[in-house]
Amino acid sequence: MTEPAQTVANWARNITYTAREFHRPDTLDALRALVAGSAKVRVLGSGHSFNRIADPGADGVLVSIAGLPPVIDVDGAARTVRVSGGVRYAELARAVHAHGLALPNMASLPHISVAGSVATGTHGSGVGNGPLAAAVREVELVTADGSTVPIGRGDARFDGAVTSLGALGVVTALTLDLEPSYEVEQHVFTELPLAGLDYEAVAASAYSVSLFTDWREPGFRQVWVKRRTDQAPVDFPWAPPATKALHPVPGMPTVNCTEQFGVPGPWHERLPHFRAEFTPSSGAELQSEYLLPRPAALDALCALDRIRSTVAGVLLVCEVRAVAADPQWLGPAHGRDSVTLHFTWIEDTAAVLPVVRRVEEALDAFDPRPHWGKVFAVPPAVLRGRYPRLADFRALAETLDPAGTFANAFVRGVLGD
Repeated sequence: MTEPAQTVANWARNITYTAREFHRPDTLDALRALVAGSAKVRVLGSGHSFNRIADPGADGVLVSIAGLPPVIDVDGAARTVRVSGGVRYAELARAVHAHGLALPNMASLPHISVAGSVATGTHGSGVGNGPLAAAVREVELVTADGSTVPIGRGDARFDGAVTSLGALGVVTALTLDLEPSYEVEQHVFTELPLAGLDYEAVAASAYSVSLFTDWREPGFRQVWVKRRTDQAPVDFPWAPPATKALHPVPGMPTVNCTEQFGVPGPWHERLPHFRAEFTPSSGAELQSEYLLPRPAALDALCALDRIRSTVAGVLLVCEVRAVAADPQWLGPAHGRDSVTLHFTWIEDTAAVLPVVRRVEEALDAFDPRPHWGKVFAVPPAVLRGRYPRLADFRALAETLDPAGTFANAFVRGVLGD
């Protein structure tokens, strides 16, 4: 399928793509031919990015791989799954669970594509859980000449090839590590104080922990605690349990959310905050996120508290999570255990951008790395200084994509070209 890209927008509809054409090939051969015959190519995943990371520019083509035949090939003996890049986590999780296996973690939303998620450094929560890229053991790329290049663990290029911003080629398939299936119970607590917060203890109190606040008052309105039933019971003495089902965004219907009150259920029906069959989050929104060294968590939260009157005016909700260090060269958690500060803003770019800049000023002392798919204003030169392996990634991109077929304006800004 081919159509003008000007009719294609992202999930939040704050971005309409400027590409010359939009293609949705239905065979791998058609994709290879399209890539080999195009000067500029970018791939659109589930559209859940809030900036122009996917836009090839007016002279390029935008490609969706959602039309390729879906592949979910589970190897029970090896505990792996080979999955086509356009498959979404909800579909993948159901198929894996049917084999008695599980992914180690999931993001808040199950609606996002596998390839797009790992390419941008998307993550779930948990002090012992790396980002979603941590489960990848091999990535398969269609490079600029239309050839297929597999890059697996043990290859010197691997730590640059998974969280790659789409700058190396079209990710057509990935192989992921699995583990035996497990159950999770979800508990929600309310009104956790900021004063005296021991963030490390709170974050380590269960397998996955998320703190939510609207920054209208100090502290956190909700804490979502996800416990694997094969691990120790939850001990959470810092806040009282919720007495009714809650949605992270005040006023949104709780039916959209995964089961609460400690009812055990399959991992893929508890680790995300939102049910796969419902529209995620609020819909009419923008998002930003920053990853900082975890020891700086309390100081960073106090810095936000000092500007909360500015933040609260355009904020729907802020989520605080932990993620383990990542070896990926462009992973926002590269080399450091991180605390993640996620902001879901109102759908008003003009009102939100000045607040984003104010947040970045408040957090600047903590060396924040923005999520690649969210709204941020950190200058490219500053951002480049926060990635010690950037030169290695630039060299890898020059090797796999010497003509810059996949290097749009966003990528060129990151790489300094």
